Amino acid sequence: MAAAQDSDPDISGAPVGRRVILGLFAAGVAGVLGGATVQKGLSAVLGPIGNRDPTGLVGLIPVGDSFRFYSVTDSVPHRDAGNYRLDVTGLVGATRGYTLEELRAMPQTTLVRDFQCVTGWRVPEVRWSGVLLADLLDAAGVRDEARAVRFTSFDGEYTESLTLEQARRDDVLVALEMIDGPVTHDHGGPVRLYVAPMYGYKSLKWLSGIEVTAKVIPGYWEQNGYAVDGWVGRSNGRDDDPTG
Repeated sequence: MAAAQDSDPDISGAPVGRRVILGLFAAGVAGVLGGATVQKGLSAVLGPIGNRDPTGLVGLIPVGDSFRFYSVTDSVPHRDAGNYRLDVTGLVGATRGYTLEELRAMPQTTLVRDFQCVTGWRVPEVRWSGVLLADLLDAAGVRDEARAVRFTSFDGEYTESLTLEQARRDDVLVALEMIDGPVTHDHGGPVRLYVAPMYGYKSLKWLSGIEVTAKVIPGYWEQNGYAVDGWVGRSNGRDDDPTG
């Protein structure tokens, strides 16, 4: 899964015993074959150790609705209704700033879509709810010379980009809820990006800024070799392409 984004972990550190690796593999198989009950049990056990996994392999085990927590920074500050703000800036008619309550008061769109990691695992049929990114862009008034959108995270490090056409899709959300409630801090809350047809690294966590730009500015993972257009099935040459 991911750093800052439910995607690919950096598998590094001291050597790990073969039993640990085989045990994690067995847990993953049990989660896949055992159905929701087994997966929920695995989530309860494995979830708390996601950050302390010495192998980096816990993040590769698809256990129900449990996403592993990874970040490209040592720590990420917490934001809530009292101190969260989302700024829309750049090539717009008027810059805008939104509190969490203001985002919640806007029309909400709900999608049920898979979350797909570029490494090949997926969490199926995740419920996402939030504001269409296109609605925020329309409210700000995108200028004629605009061609792309850049996103920043309040972790201070993570960035992502989409073309303006991609950003205006009806399956790209500024997500306030996922699975069965508000987006938690570990999942990238209180507000994160969700780009349904692309790999998880495009769905930036801890969203704090939306900047309309004249061109695509490669994000954190693109600068480290990932595809700029992270379409599922087209970017890693391995997964089925759900968009056809």
